[in-house]
Amino acid sequence: MIRFVRGQYAEQDAEGVVVSMGGMGFLVRVSDHTRGTLPAMGSEVTLKTHLAVREDAMDLYGFGDDDERVLFMQLIGVSGIGPRMALAICGLTSPEQLANAIRGGEVATLTQAAGVGKKTAERVILELRDKVGTTGAIAPAPGSGPRGGARDGLVALGFSEAEVDQALAGAEEGLDEESLIRFGLAALGR
Repeated sequence: MIRFVRGQYAEQDAEGVVVSMGGMGFLVRVSDHTRGTLPAMGSEVTLKTHLAVREDAMDLYGFGDDDERVLFMQLIGVSGIGPRMALAICGLTSPEQLANAIRGGEVATLTQAAGVGKKTAERVILELRDKVGTTGAIAPAPGSGPRGGARDGLVALGFSEAEVDQALAGAEEGLDEESLIRFGLAALGR
């Protein structure tokens, strides 16, 4: 999938920021935290990204660093948390402080995000507390390189992490991301 975008920071609005590259402007939805770290408009910007694919839309979410992207990926893995709510949670503070809040069970911190109530905050803490490392950073998503990208792509298509991990377990080593996605879709019956 699309792992990062680099181009000119062309404009911003309530939906996100526009990164201009190759004669096209890409709308990238960013958290308030990332928005606060962007350079001056007109400067070159690089954003780590996640492409969320739904029936009716493909949305590109951008992050100032890998820590925030990993945190976002962990959040969308929580039952009932979609990309927009995950982005709102990521926007509360830095990834390190947010990880500390999750590890510390700080429900009040998480409920400051738009759309996050007490029960949702408790679910986030319950499901992610064990994934928060001792340094406060969220543990990296399983896999990296082509296998990690294929895993992210299949999860974005609506398959559970467990289904994807089982489907990709039989794939031979050395396949590129696209081949792994095809293999995974075949194993998942699509």
